[in-house]
Amino acid sequence: MRALIAALCLGLSGMASAQTTDLRALDTDYAAASWKAVGRIDFGRGAFCSGTLIAPDLVLTAAHCLYRPGSDQLWPTDNIRFHAGLRDGRAVASRPARAAAAHARFAPTEPLSAENVAYDVALIRLAEPIPTYDVPPFYVHDDRIRPGSVSVVSYGKGRANAQSRQKECQMLARQGDAMIFDCDVTFGSSGAPVFSHLNGRGRIMAVISGMISIGGQKRSVGMVLPDRVTELKQQLRMQVPTPAAKVRRITVGGGGNRSGLGAKFVKP
Repeated sequence: MRALIAALCLGLSGMASAQTTDLRALDTDYAAASWKAVGRIDFGRGAFCSGTLIAPDLVLTAAHCLYRPGSDQLWPTDNIRFHAGLRDGRAVASRPARAAAAHARFAPTEPLSAENVAYDVALIRLAEPIPTYDVPPFYVHDDRIRPGSVSVVSYGKGRANAQSRQKECQMLARQGDAMIFDCDVTFGSSGAPVFSHLNGRGRIMAVISGMISIGGQKRSVGMVLPDRVTELKQQLRMQVPTPAAKVRRITVGGGGNRSGLGAKFVKP
């Protein structure tokens, strides 16, 4: 943790303050209409994360979500279900998982560090595609990354049954492929998409990996995505049809504890 904070804080000095808005529940059809591809991923025993559809059958989330809390044991694939646009117990579409892959370089029991955050990415392949006319997927941001305004849509503790959106928060600094934000996230927000808004509809710049404290202020951390997503797609292609649950980073599991500092699971 200290290594991550020290590295990322180097980029914070001299930054001009920018507007950060409050978190707002997307509690009406109109408010939630543009964000149906963001959903809740359930793993069993009340464990959940946030995730986003990036293709009709692919959900992007955080790698630690696939591991049982506090361990390197993966959740069985048949425990996992994605609920797109879940609100008040109803989803636009729900699908079980067919396969999943946490990035091969993510270490679920190691401390929160800039390197581990950079690989805290996973893909879940759904058993059946969700039609794009029902839920249009989001694209991954593949342009230059600059400090500045972003937005986040997430689920979390106390708001597990509806999306919440922070229309504007800030990407504050970057160290390698790890980034730090002032976005308002909490337990259960792991895997939530951080959107850039440079060209029309938002593109996913990062997913939320966890939370840290800097000078008594809560900050969230995420990672640069394009290369990680490409590598994860290759991992999925290499999977056997029915992977065993004990094969690390190949099938599906639960979130690592990482000293309790990540935005982890809660019971709804």
